Amino acid sequence: MIEKTTQSVANLGYHAHIYYDPTKTRAAAERVCAAIEQKFRVENDGFRDEPRGPHPISNVLIVFKPDQFEQVVPYLMLNREGLDVLVHPLTTDAVEDHSGYAIWLGNPVELKLHTLPHGRGGRLPSGVTA
Repeated sequence: MIEKTTQSVANLGYHAHIYYDPTKTRAAAERVCAAIEQKFRVENDGFRDEPRGPHPISNVLIVFKPDQFEQVVPYLMLNREGLDVLVHPLTTDAVEDHSGYAIWLGNPVELKLHTLPHGRGGRLPSGVTA
């Protein structure tokens, strides 16, 4: 019998991508972000009114540390104003981060996973190094 061992995956932080329509729901995204920034120590990495990377629609990126997950994600679950949100960890596999490790609040958006590196990708929370 061959014994398999499970290796732990290091999580360096999280991204929450809050999707919006620049002409119809950006104001809602701005309100959600303002509330999150007021309540939690998160970093807003900017509104992206054009598709970028694997994200086919506009989104704002919120970056936070692993120990903030249990506060930030439940807040987003209840206070996302109907916007769709992708929450994913930051590990050494950007493709898996955006697919197998990801959670969706609202409706999933089909991502362009082929644009991601097969390694670590994305902005880390301030003070965190890979």
